[in-house]
Amino acid sequence: MKAINKITLAMLALGCAVSAQAATTLKMGMQPSVGSVEYTSAKMLADTIEELSNGEMKVALYPSAQLGDDRAMLQQLSMGDLDITYAEFGRMGLWIPRAEAVMLPYVVRDFAHLQRIFNSDFGQEIRGEMLTKFNWRALDTWYNGTRETSSNRPLNSIEDFKGLKLRVPNAKANLNFAKLSGASPTPMAFSEVYLALQTNAVDGQENPLPAIKTMKFYEVQANLAMTNHIVNDQMVIISETTWQGLNEAQRDIVTKAVAKAGEAHTAFVKKQEAELISYFEAEGVTVTYPELSPFREAMQPLYTEFEEQVGQPVVKQLAAM
Repeated sequence: MKAINKITLAMLALGCAVSAQAATTLKMGMQPSVGSVEYTSAKMLADTIEELSNGEMKVALYPSAQLGDDRAMLQQLSMGDLDITYAEFGRMGLWIPRAEAVMLPYVVRDFAHLQRIFNSDFGQEIRGEMLTKFNWRALDTWYNGTRETSSNRPLNSIEDFKGLKLRVPNAKANLNFAKLSGASPTPMAFSEVYLALQTNAVDGQENPLPAIKTMKFYEVQANLAMTNHIVNDQMVIISETTWQGLNEAQRDIVTKAVAKAGEAHTAFVKKQEAELISYFEAEGVTVTYPELSPFREAMQPLYTEFEEQVGQPVVKQLAAM
């Protein structure tokens, strides 16, 4: 009897061990906080993975830059210490210079254009280098808003940008947009922008509409110009180390979950943008639609310089897609 009990206990212990091994938990880090659309979409991704796997796969979410900024988390993906994170496609220009082309003002017309680029030969080449050089597998990219310009004075044309003290993030694409539009680019931390606008330390700022609402910039800026200068996206990237550790069924589950969450994320952001125009107008903001061709023309020196630097007619190539 004792022998049977020992065998039974051993089998139960083995069963528990196998069960524990069968459960796979992926870590996903991100900079956006709880309550953001990015976090909501990540939660949908996690819930879908758990549902499709019947609970055998889970995703632990680490929002609010708990694991570091985007560069730190990408490094963790390279090392296999983190499984999934977000990053903009153009952000890859830090490591693969020609990828920065999608961040240059007015190169990307809209998200449909960006999707074509992402899935084109150019996009596949960039994604291939991400994979082979850095251990990053790009699963998909989602729409994350188009950058517009708010200000303390009407912006009806590019001429109105002359001398405008425009807050921009300390990123080349945004700095170049301000400079070549005739404004005076003023880099500063995102958290400092509201007070700077309120005190007229700067005259304006540029961000996607959801960010303008979230940060309540419309309270201290009476004008909004639809400049459409940079289309923001959000790639979902998984560590290749993690990917190779998944079986075919698990990979299929992750792929389907990313697609489902991406469709919902993109639809939500587009709907939100459409609704926010009316919202801002109701709050007393004057919305203008300046002619964009002069802005595009003003960016030509930047395009020429960029193509000389990377040694390829990348801007022309992407514009034709």
